[in-house]
Amino acid sequence: MRIVVISHVTLDGVMQGPGRADEDTRGGFTLGGWAAERAGDEAVGRAWGRRLAASSGYLLGRRTYQEVLGHWNTQDSPFRDALNSAPKYVASNTLAGPLPWPNSTLLSGDVPAAVAELRKTPGDDLHIMGSGALIQSLSPLGLIDEYLLCVHPLVLGAGRRLFADGFGPMAFGLADATPTDSGILIATYRPLGA
Repeated sequence: MRIVVISHVTLDGVMQGPGRADEDTRGGFTLGGWAAERAGDEAVGRAWGRRLAASSGYLLGRRTYQEVLGHWNTQDSPFRDALNSAPKYVASNTLAGPLPWPNSTLLSGDVPAAVAELRKTPGDDLHIMGSGALIQSLSPLGLIDEYLLCVHPLVLGAGRRLFADGFGPMAFGLADATPTDSGILIATYRPLGA
């Protein structure tokens, strides 16, 4: 199975707090909710829907697991049921089982080794949404197979970025790119290596 990142990012690579103002205020970040203006972009919805419909589940870091499921389980939305019924692999060395949400498996200890084992499992893609620290720990090890990035036409100048300072060098190949009417570029990249 492949590991695929699905994320909203800004032109300067910020991925922190796209959904709402209070989503992730770490480091004094006050620009949360930056993707909300274009939240109704149908092309983005279709792209994410196609990917998630052919999914073997989610690979999430602790913070994203707690935040995303904690938020969506308070909403009256079909997304809540889809998240709860999907397999979730949670990378954390601070959580202890049993995990609170259904179909959750804790990956602790050597998380990259556990993810490498997951990649050997037959199945569809495992999707990482959010989980910036997890992405940054797996990317340099070649454990992420693809990035589906919804690049928003704005620069924030602050916030946690998809690739932190010191990452790389690494080259990526463009597998697909689709501009949307709202100005978002839906781009699929595959790592080519250092």
